[in-house]
Amino acid sequence: MSRRSAPRSPPTVITLYDAPGAGSQTWVPNIWRIRFILNYKRLPYRTVWVEFPDVERTLRAIGTPPSSRHADGRPIYTLPVIVDPTRNAQAPQILSNTNNIAEYLEACYPARPVFPEGSRALQTLFVHYIQEFVARPLLPIMVPITHDQLPERTQSHFRGASRSRTPMPSSSHPLPPGPQREHAWQLVKEQFDFLSIILDKNVGDGDGVVAQGHHLSYADFVLCSVLLWIEQMASHDGWARVREWNGGRWARLRQRCHDYMDVF
Repeated sequence: MSRRSAPRSPPTVITLYDAPGAGSQTWVPNIWRIRFILNYKRLPYRTVWVEFPDVERTLRAIGTPPSSRHADGRPIYTLPVIVDPTRNAQAPQILSNTNNIAEYLEACYPARPVFPEGSRALQTLFVHYIQEFVARPLLPIMVPITHDQLPERTQSHFRGASRSRTPMPSSSHPLPPGPQREHAWQLVKEQFDFLSIILDKNVGDGDGVVAQGHHLSYADFVLCSVLLWIEQMASHDGWARVREWNGGRWARLRQRCHDYMDVF
């Protein structure tokens, strides 16, 4: 007589949907932001790994709202996504879009805030600067390097997808080592130099490493997410130089965030 196994109960911790790099390596900057918040707030969670070809199908299956929409109204499904059953197991919260998730976690789990009182506006400006003037110049360097280190199935997906429908272009035009790539790194360094000047204004009122003076905040996690992308995907050509810039300031920031880098 065969035994019928009992139905598996749904998880009672937050689930974070992430895209793997080599093995189960987390690397996407926007997803690192959410992982940092979960770890910093000491919220129990688990990771579900979803390769890029499976993102839309997987997220539709669990009822995820689109992250955004194309100009013609078609939904766009991207990671990160979290499912939070801890507040209502019968109707778990399912959230997409990095900013929406960050706001939700801060509102629902206010202990150990990542937006200390009175800091939201300035942090928002800081994050905007990182996105537009630090991360964007990195794309011509980092996207091809990253593409070549993703699972083969994911690489094939991006090679076969149209540019209008994929969040990552193919590596058909990488910047080869040489003057062109060095120039691109120099443009990135100029932005880090500017950030360093801004953070120097905290010296005396803070430690000169974190944006809020003494305590880690969302702005630090956003910047450190970019640093980890460089470290994980371009350790020799990228992180080896970035960690030395501005007197080692970015290596010190990474170290300050180290306790919140766990992957569950």
